[in-house]
Amino acid sequence: MAEAKARIKPIYIEDEMKESYIEYAMSVIVGRALPDIRDGLKPVHRRILYAMHGLGLASQKPYKKAARVVGEVLGKYHPHGDVAVYDAITRMVQGFSLRYPLIDGQGNFGSVDGDAPAAMRYTEVKLAAAAEELLKDIEKETVEFVPNFDGFLTEPSVLPAALPNLLINGASGIAVGMATNIPPHNLSEIVDATIMVIENPEATIEELMAQVHGPDFPTGAFILGKEGIKDAYITGRGLITLRARAEIREDKRGHEEIIISELPYQVNKARLVESVSGLVREKRVEGVADLRDESDRSGMRIVIEVRRDERAQVILNQLYKHTQMQTRFGVIMLALVDNQPQVLNLKQMIYYYLEHRKHMVARRTQFKLARAESRAHILEGLKVALANLDRVISLIKESPSPDVAKEALIKALSLTPEQAGAILDMKLQRLTGLERGKIVQEHEKLLAEIVELKAILASPPKVLELIKEELLALKARYGDRRRTRILEMPPEEFRAEDLIPEEHVVITASNAGYIKRIPVSAYRMQKRGGRGMIGMSTKKEDFVEHIFAATTHHYILCFTNKGKVYWLKAYQIPQARPQGRGKAIINLLPLGQDESVTTLIPVREFDDRHFLVMATKNGFIKKTPLREYSRPRSGGIIALNLDVDDELIRVGLTDGDKKILLATSRGLAIRFNESQVRSMGRTAKGVRGITLADGDWVIGMGVVGGKKAAVLVITANGYGKRTLLSKYRTQLRGGKGLINIKTTQRNGPAVGIRIVNKADGMMAITSGGKVIRSPVKGIRCMSRNTQGVRLMMLSEGDRVVAVARVPGQGISERRET
Repeated sequence: MAEAKARIKPIYIEDEMKESYIEYAMSVIVGRALPDIRDGLKPVHRRILYAMHGLGLASQKPYKKAARVVGEVLGKYHPHGDVAVYDAITRMVQGFSLRYPLIDGQGNFGSVDGDAPAAMRYTEVKLAAAAEELLKDIEKETVEFVPNFDGFLTEPSVLPAALPNLLINGASGIAVGMATNIPPHNLSEIVDATIMVIENPEATIEELMAQVHGPDFPTGAFILGKEGIKDAYITGRGLITLRARAEIREDKRGHEEIIISELPYQVNKARLVESVSGLVREKRVEGVADLRDESDRSGMRIVIEVRRDERAQVILNQLYKHTQMQTRFGVIMLALVDNQPQVLNLKQMIYYYLEHRKHMVARRTQFKLARAESRAHILEGLKVALANLDRVISLIKESPSPDVAKEALIKALSLTPEQAGAILDMKLQRLTGLERGKIVQEHEKLLAEIVELKAILASPPKVLELIKEELLALKARYGDRRRTRILEMPPEEFRAEDLIPEEHVVITASNAGYIKRIPVSAYRMQKRGGRGMIGMSTKKEDFVEHIFAATTHHYILCFTNKGKVYWLKAYQIPQARPQGRGKAIINLLPLGQDESVTTLIPVREFDDRHFLVMATKNGFIKKTPLREYSRPRSGGIIALNLDVDDELIRVGLTDGDKKILLATSRGLAIRFNESQVRSMGRTAKGVRGITLADGDWVIGMGVVGGKKAAVLVITANGYGKRTLLSKYRTQLRGGKGLINIKTTQRNGPAVGIRIVNKADGMMAITSGGKVIRSPVKGIRCMSRNTQGVRLMMLSEGDRVVAVARVPGQGISERRET
């Protein structure tokens, strides 16, 4: 009893609980929850792959029951329950969970709908080809083996991992007080980034991001914006917004429908469909006529039919906001480094993977070297025996036993025990001339191999070059295209425009700086020669200067007489009645002193395929990529540099392969190829487009596409005409041009031109605010050298100041009551 009391050690319960909790926490962190930075695997996954390797379940071999694998793993390496093991196997099979599955399964392993997999007795598995790359060279003493749970077997502490598994497949897990959530990536991009680090160890994360554009999820979909990606790669933590891939189409009846083909990573399709149905029932989302899941083996397809009078885009935006069609993925790149949890940035993850591969290649090379040296040593003994063949035979014949013969050979020929044993084991057929030649040839080949292996071990650059070659081979074998597309738009909350129906509008702006938007349908169709209807109420000294058609979702680039550009959304322009004056543009744009808007141009989206072509009053022209104007500052940006006496009078949107038409107030015009104007920077002045006579100036510019179009020209006194483009021969840029319209005192100077088709409409507006809207086909097509016909009856002192083309689509006649 006294001895038992002597062995009792009093301790504080606080200290015991603290120590025990830390031990428990580290056991969970290291043994269950977090992946190793080297092979990207948790212990259960590593044990499954190694057990399958031991069973011979290679990718080219037949399948075996999953229950057989589970039993092997439980009995030898992982005594934690069959459910945990089978769940891990299931996830490594699922193509919607891993970007590059590690197990090839046959049977039901669950679905994106959240269906449970079949029981393990019904399914079959074998290693996928990618998993074999993780296990490659494991027999070559590349990794350390540790005792298993009962000490009777050994298991690898890590896999050789020729593939950068942690980055390409990602990982997730919850430990004690910490969690990891590493997204999957595209193998080709990760290989390119790893090679960049090999070639330039000082490469920055920004440089690596030129190769690794972002996560690449197995379910595809979209990533919105790059800020979350950048945060994750620089700090190891970031928030990425994912959005489903959805497309709006028209069915055979002309009704709009939303087709969903890809969902964000880890979103349950069945629950998503159920949540959409619930929103419709609760009338939180209105306008849905039908909802169907038409997914099959060919892919995902969820169909949402939209009622006839509803806007599909508005419904889609509501679904993004209220369902998992848009989710967020919180990146936490936490992994075990030397059995210690660390949050790593992108470069650190690549660095530790490279360090692991360098260690693996070095150990593999050392293994090959030892084997080659051992074999070369044996061959050297065989060569000695062949050189002294008669003596060797004599010694063997005279020896009473193999042991005596072995000792005799060692003493007589100065051989090692291994060499002497190999001589005694040699078959008589090796004594033929052919076999003797093979021994010599093999020995020479081994000596060359030994030199090469020693050179690799002595040269770190050669080790890196070998890793680079292996990575390129893996890229060629397993590399594929990205599935997840990264959109430039920021992952912000839905803006007002996302819930605003898109409709065709006419935007007008007066010389005094008032602007408004009006639905196209507000203007009724009139015949040629009509008196028009009020399109904008103006003061006596004001007149309408700009008019064009757009939609409420267009961007409006506002170019000023000072050569600056400002940015608006069409829906931000206040809507008003046709008779209304609108709102002062100075309240919408931060215009400077003596600065006025001279040109407005609608743009749907900014890209690298289109250009802005600008014409100035003095005849200069400039072409700049549209993307250069995608992010104006609040105070505006420079559109082009102007001479003191020059103004920016017109901007056109082109695809780089159009023809440009410039027209002057004296009725001249020049047509030339856009290719004659090279692409310039945003602040460039431009080049000469047309040579002007004294007192003449450029009044307009047209971007010419198809050959069947015509030039519509309007004069100040309300006259105009159409002339086929074919009547304007192509000239060299900088010439004086051809006659466009014959200007006289009767019809007045030319004030505007437009490139039109027969299906289009036109709108002309006067300084008094009168508007006429007519179909283009009602305007006579005439030769160039004519005065035109009367298009509009003008009041005394009134004059036409602007003309706009209204596209044929979306124009419906509205009768006045």
